Amino acid sequence: MRLKHIVTAAVAALALTLPAAAQQSKRGNETLKKYCTGDYLSYCGNLAPDDPATDACMQRNWKQLSENCRRAIDAYEAQQGQSGSKRDKRG
Repeated sequence: MRLKHIVTAAVAALALTLPAAAQQSKRGNETLKKYCTGDYLSYCGNLAPDDPATDACMQRNWKQLSENCRRAIDAYEAQQGQSGSKRDKRG
């Protein structure tokens, strides 16, 4: 699922802003970090950024995510150039 990887990237970008003690990842970008940090904290902040449950949480809450976060995820997805794959249904 592409959305899973994108959401993981967004959450991983957030991890880079957390204290050094927090789990860090090399995935994500500044746009995802800028626009999705609040959504991650609001809906899935009780989960570790790289936990697969976080991906599921963000996907489950897709409709509640801010418009800016959803757009950032869509832009990241387009940037990754994963053409040929069907886009995940987000409910």
